[in-house]
Amino acid sequence: MNPVILGISGASGAIYGKEIFDRLVAAGVETQVIVTSTAEHILHTELGLSKEYFLNKPGAALLDNARFNVPAASGSFLTRGMVIVPCSMGCLGRIAGGISSDLVERVADVHLKERRKLIVVPRETPLSDIHMENMLRLSRAGAIMMPAMPAFTHHPKGVEDLAAFIAGRVFDHLGIFQDFMPRYAG
Repeated sequence: MNPVILGISGASGAIYGKEIFDRLVAAGVETQVIVTSTAEHILHTELGLSKEYFLNKPGAALLDNARFNVPAASGSFLTRGMVIVPCSMGCLGRIAGGISSDLVERVADVHLKERRKLIVVPRETPLSDIHMENMLRLSRAGAIMMPAMPAFTHHPKGVEDLAAFIAGRVFDHLGIFQDFMPRYAG
């Protein structure tokens, strides 16, 4: 199977990126991770982790966000899709504007131009008109906008359950089987 590209940008909510990564690895899904420099700081601040967390896991690779000469930056490289989680509004705005200042943004641009699945999980509140216009612009370009807004119908016991909810929704949209997040039963 083709890999999932996981971009982690510099917004609060690093737990969402970690949760999705851990679930992809546990499901045996090949995963290529790109961590922005700001995300490195937030991973450490929020979770006590460094980007090396994503190394040495079966089926996982850590790509250098400063390098563009990797297969994932080319339209000829096939993927299952890309998820940017959490996605900062700066990263989201640059992608919406067609600007690729780093590898996360370039790979997202490739997914849009090739009409491949791009799931963007913004984590910001409140939202300005500019934020909402950029999200609409990305949605119209084909991206799936999935703000980190977990439900509470599954009676979460903690933050990890909230992150698992978002991970389950991402898996659903990537077409990857998941049974860790129960479906709403009414």
